[in-house]
Amino acid sequence: MIRSMTAFAASERATEWGSLSGELRAVNHRFLELSLRLPEELRALESQLRERVASRVSRGKLDLVIRLRAASSGESLQLDEALLERLGELARQLDTRFPQLQVQFTELLQFPGVLQSRGIDGELLQREAMALLDAVLDDFVAAREREGGKLAAVIGERADAVAKIAAEVRTLVPHIRAGQRQKLDARLADLGSALEPGRLEQELVIWLQKLDVDEELDRLDSHLSELRRILRGGKEPVGRRLDFLLQEFNREANTLGSKSVDARTSNAAVELKVLIDQIREQIQNIE
Repeated sequence: MIRSMTAFAASERATEWGSLSGELRAVNHRFLELSLRLPEELRALESQLRERVASRVSRGKLDLVIRLRAASSGESLQLDEALLERLGELARQLDTRFPQLQVQFTELLQFPGVLQSRGIDGELLQREAMALLDAVLDDFVAAREREGGKLAAVIGERADAVAKIAAEVRTLVPHIRAGQRQKLDARLADLGSALEPGRLEQELVIWLQKLDVDEELDRLDSHLSELRRILRGGKEPVGRRLDFLLQEFNREANTLGSKSVDARTSNAAVELKVLIDQIREQIQNIE
């Protein structure tokens, strides 16, 4: 299935240190260009993040944002229960010797080491960030494929229209040739001059060959077959290949127009170029 270059995906993941969230969005671009915004705790992970994105995406201008929303202060604190138990035992022992001494629980919590802020485990946070990115990329690629399916349907409709016009031109060609032969014979008859039949036939064949568009129509059919094959293909990027193929489409349409001696084939060439331009516009969105 072909993929669009435009997409958006987001995901969130809970960690010991707070909520880790990621967003990835993309627009059209000839190559892969990735812009990153990371929290300070994940700066060291930038090269790995870029490699992971490049392994799943080949084209587009991408913006990846990862945020770490720290947990509340109460959730980030941990209690040294052993130390608190020892302090409580000491308070009970001193109570008999100093009956006037009163120790409040909040005072015990203020003793150094009883309450500690949990530090961030950098290695574990990085693993969480990579897992988050994988989830974002899965949704991102799926979104690209859904949009790519819509693009393929539009391109397929235009391709069918091109095939219909090419078939109509093919049926017109014999009639156009016969008509041109009659016109030429009539003009020669008006000349009233005796011409060598062999030479006349030779010149007529050369002239009709210049008007022959069978080869262009055959190549156009071949390009249509290739276009449909690509649209049915796997998950490899096909945008550049389709762009090159559309150049070949345009070349055949131009040649058909330049060889035309009939208004019907001239109009057909114009309609072909319009359809080809419409296909090219859609292809600019394909990865």
